[in-house]
Amino acid sequence: MEGILEIVQFLQSPKDVVIFSHRNPDGDAMGSSLALKLFLENTGHTVSVIYPSEYPATLCFLPKSDDAIIFDFETEKSIEKIKNAKLMFFLDFSGLDRIDKMGEFVVDHPAMKIHIDHHLDPEPFADFVLSDSTASSTSELVFRFFELLGVHNRLNHEIATCLLTGIITDTGSFKYNVTSTTFKIAGELMKYEPDLNDLQDKIYNRQSEKYIRLLGHCLANRMEIIPEYKTGIIKLTKEDYKTYDIQRGDTEGIVNYLMMINSVEVAALITEQPTIIKLSLRSKADISVQKIARDHFKGGGHKNASGGAAYGNLEAVIKKFKSILPNYIK
Repeated sequence: MEGILEIVQFLQSPKDVVIFSHRNPDGDAMGSSLALKLFLENTGHTVSVIYPSEYPATLCFLPKSDDAIIFDFETEKSIEKIKNAKLMFFLDFSGLDRIDKMGEFVVDHPAMKIHIDHHLDPEPFADFVLSDSTASSTSELVFRFFELLGVHNRLNHEIATCLLTGIITDTGSFKYNVTSTTFKIAGELMKYEPDLNDLQDKIYNRQSEKYIRLLGHCLANRMEIIPEYKTGIIKLTKEDYKTYDIQRGDTEGIVNYLMMINSVEVAALITEQPTIIKLSLRSKADISVQKIARDHFKGGGHKNASGGAAYGNLEAVIKKFKSILPNYIK
């Protein structure tokens, strides 16, 4: 990362800092941003974490999560924090469109801007960039950022808990997208004695009854397997959203259940939103759902985990998705 000495010098005196992450923040978005907030506050800075939209209730256990500002609900407060910022961090997204309207307020802002992300093709909107698409998570990169600053031995239990949450959730408990560096960093974080069993329990065993009933409906009534293309699809209609009172975050992780099927190598959760159809895609081995999302659904992400969207009828979008499978799956 070029410019690290300039960043170190800039951080020598207290600053007003704003940390941004993407709409519908997940475990990595929250883990990385809250860990950075905790560290910067411990070193004398005034720090605000702003998310475009609310986060899942299952992540409320994270330290400082209740301090996060939600732009959708606290727009004026968010804008005021942005105006006063002298330093901005952009975590876990590659383009300013992922922070919605807030992008308009930061694009020409004079604050120092630091971008830390593990997605492909980062846009050139920041002064300093730490980008590595081979990293397991942005939380891994935040730890590497601490290493570059020379402060990775000055973390604490809460920071370690946040970073491990990001790594665990983005790797599916170290099942995919991991390298030796990922395990090395996890080992370093364990020196701060986070309760790993309790953390895994909070991440995976705190779902609501509504979520389990919705999952049952998806698997029993909305799942389709396409054997010739080793693909599984789960669809959710507008009526499903009404019947099960589906709110933001309620479908998180459902697509992964398709990946448990031995014969399935590509999985898609296709949901009918009020004005748009959204796709959450997963794959195994060398099949790139990132290419599918990029080429056909104005999306992107990672090779084995991506998302996209399309306008139109739900069944028409599903038909289109099926039609392009032969181009990517042999």
